[in-house]
Amino acid sequence: MTRFDAETPSERRKLFADAVSAHRTRASDFLTIQVDAAEEPELEETEVDDPTPPWLQFFQQTVNVDCTDAELDRLKQLVGDYPEFRIDELETPEDAEGTNVRITARADPNRLADFFERTFQDVYGYGEEYRVWVVAV
Repeated sequence: MTRFDAETPSERRKLFADAVSAHRTRASDFLTIQVDAAEEPELEETEVDDPTPPWLQFFQQTVNVDCTDAELDRLKQLVGDYPEFRIDELETPEDAEGTNVRITARADPNRLADFFERTFQDVYGYGEEYRVWVVAV
């Protein structure tokens, strides 16, 4: 992989699929994707109390994300669109606001890329043009 960021839907899907393939080829511990810190979500009810941009991790066949309650509701709806995905674990630590979600995702890189893109748009509220970075492969 020679590029690590993308700004348009098609570029992001290609980046995500390439990152998943590189992660699997290298057998690395995990893949981490993060929205650029300068980006703001477009969804009106998106909570922006936490200045940390949304991130997503993938390892083996598991997608890992952190969500607020509203984001978790949207994530559950999204996972329903992917029959090969299922939410396996919800963890809400006492010292944290929100929930850590682990999703089993048995899919090829392109299907995962589509899910990642929809997670950032449908769950976290980003529009068509946002910048995302692959920060660990």
